[in-house]
Amino acid sequence: MTAAPQVKLKPGDTIGILGGGQLGRMLAMAAPRLGLRCQVFSPDPDSPAFDVVLNATCAEYADVEALELFANDVDVITYEFENVPAATAMILAARRPVLPDQKILETTQDRLAEKDFVKRLGIGTADYADVSSAAALHAAIGKIGLPAVIKTRRFGYDGKGQAIIRKGDDPDQIWADLGTKSAILEAFIPFSCEVSVIAARSADGNVECFDVTENEHRDHILKISRAPAGISDALAAQARGIAGTIANALNYVGVLAVEMFVVQADGGPKILVNEIAPRVHNSGHWTLDGASISQFEQHIRAIAGWPLGKPVRHGPVTMTNLIGDDINDYEQWLTVPGATVHLYGKGPPRPGRKMGHVTQVGATSPKSA
Repeated sequence: MTAAPQVKLKPGDTIGILGGGQLGRMLAMAAPRLGLRCQVFSPDPDSPAFDVVLNATCAEYADVEALELFANDVDVITYEFENVPAATAMILAARRPVLPDQKILETTQDRLAEKDFVKRLGIGTADYADVSSAAALHAAIGKIGLPAVIKTRRFGYDGKGQAIIRKGDDPDQIWADLGTKSAILEAFIPFSCEVSVIAARSADGNVECFDVTENEHRDHILKISRAPAGISDALAAQARGIAGTIANALNYVGVLAVEMFVVQADGGPKILVNEIAPRVHNSGHWTLDGASISQFEQHIRAIAGWPLGKPVRHGPVTMTNLIGDDINDYEQWLTVPGATVHLYGKGPPRPGRKMGHVTQVGATSPKSA
């Protein structure tokens, strides 16, 4: 990976954020306490991040003039989502430092490139194969076996752009339904739990990892995160080491999340990497109230060229996502002792839409509203 641009902001400087969702909103809320300003660029006029900044740009990511004006107003640029269009990143990088570096997106935007990258580091993943046609899918199934998971190589999230293939299913129909010519087939992993590590890396190579988080998904969407994960100290240290290795190999600057599976093997439990998210991450939301520094402030520090904080967890922490109509119970959550409610200021709830979250410090299992 190429060397990251050197950035050293001072209080009063401005950070540009691409994307106006809840992650951009929480990044923008972390900066002012450090005396830094933020400006948000998003094509969605209803972006919740617009509510927490003085200056915002509402324009398409292909609007070159708007991008140039945005770049002129900021000192460094970051993003809240990994699918930043390549042309957008190139235009901005020609004018201001973009962190994490745009070259990293070439790896993390493509599931096959990402898997190949992790494999080259000697880190375990599920078996996988490139799939570009129905015939290639049949060949991949012959190699990997069933059940297996087929995923689009790009632009998938929260279970979108993927399907499980089981014995008796029609691979040709599943391929047609996926509607792509670029996919990856992965072996189905019978994991004992899913965990993630939120890691931060500064431009000088310092890496700080938050405690390993155990995650519970419902309908392919993260519902509950618990820190620390219910795994051994040795396995947790291995997970943090994997995240650090990935961050260093990418020459990363900022916060990233590494999603992993814990699987049972003959020699004991082991870890396989599932995905890398080159940004702040839903499974790190517990850090807002459950640690001495949040993932959002840590990211701001990293891209500003400031020293990273040493995260200290305040106790067992549970984070519960408020998804869709869950938001209608927000008042009841306000009455739960020890609960901190975060609402994202979005419009009407929809199935699968993340509307907010609740953190509970000292809670090993979430107390219901």
